[in-house]
Amino acid sequence: MKFQFSEKKVKLPGNVHAYAEKKVMKLARYFEEDAQALVVFSVEKNRNNVELTVRGAGTWFRAHESTSDMFASIDAAVGTIEGQIRKNKTRLARRLRQDAFTRTVEETSFAVEEPEEELNIVRVKQFRFAPMTREEAVLQMNLLEHNFFAFRDADNADAFSVVYRRNDGGYGVIQDGE
Repeated sequence: MKFQFSEKKVKLPGNVHAYAEKKVMKLARYFEEDAQALVVFSVEKNRNNVELTVRGAGTWFRAHESTSDMFASIDAAVGTIEGQIRKNKTRLARRLRQDAFTRTVEETSFAVEEPEEELNIVRVKQFRFAPMTREEAVLQMNLLEHNFFAFRDADNADAFSVVYRRNDGGYGVIQDGE
């Protein structure tokens, strides 16, 4: 697994990075060797934040945890991603490593199986995606009081795009990468 570390508004000693690498390596058993992990550390209002993003098997996993201790935040983020993998293990089994879900001796003694949630689509909407600018799409999203809006981007050769409201109050665009 390849690691990348980033620090926002904080300078951490090397032992924090080493601890994070050791803990995130527990997830390596689920992925092939080319998996990538990005760990972003930050401190806001005396809270130690860790955002962990793992990309492997063509799938992205993300966890954001905030505690009073950086090491506890790292542990919680790794636990969250491991929980996501276990919760969706039958859906992910084709994407992850072949032996990802074989149990080891220490796991079998106290492991609890969580039932997998069924993906239940309860509503289907049909919508004509009209070409519009990004500004028009943001306006339309705000008028509908939605958090995202899909449209054909007139500024990008009518490519399928999605605008969304970010947690920091700004807006983002997701566009087709081809």
